[in-house]
Amino acid sequence: MTRQIRVLAINGSLRKQSFNGLALREAIALAPPGMDIDVYGGLGEIPPFNQDHADAGLAPVTALKHAIRKADAILLCTPEYNHSIPGVLKNALDWASFPASTDNALAGKPVAILGASQSPIGTARAQEQLRQVLAFVDMQVVNKPEVLIGLAGTRFDGGGRLVDEVALRLIAQLLANLKTLADKQVHAA
Repeated sequence: MTRQIRVLAINGSLRKQSFNGLALREAIALAPPGMDIDVYGGLGEIPPFNQDHADAGLAPVTALKHAIRKADAILLCTPEYNHSIPGVLKNALDWASFPASTDNALAGKPVAILGASQSPIGTARAQEQLRQVLAFVDMQVVNKPEVLIGLAGTRFDGGGRLVDEVALRLIAQLLANLKTLADKQVHAA
């Protein structure tokens, strides 16, 4: 019998009603059988990365690393700010992977990315930069499909439901691919 795959979802937007939070809500609803998705809620509590405090045992950083280690896989949902990754998301990844030689909580973890933006091309630039970071910190990135929800204001209805059928199909496929990758890793251990 296979066990449930535990996925930690991290929203790179701190805004309460962000399109990315709404997209994560849809991802939770679309999770394939055998996958549980929990959304990490402490991103805004993590202090700016400062190597001088790396050994201080900062509670928000310790909580983040603990949540990542408990998860079988990670789902990142990123907006795009100024053609790039949101600072809070990059900051969290810096803390979670430091020090790389002894305490990289991200190393080897399967990870998938999705994102929503008002831009016509969605979060293409942010996701490309995020993939570079994830490769460097030694995560196993699900490369396909790319979920780039562009013109997000037209893709969600008044109740916050994603109404774009293509985006819904892509999210479902992304999660299925993440589950396949995570299953392989869990069963290899």
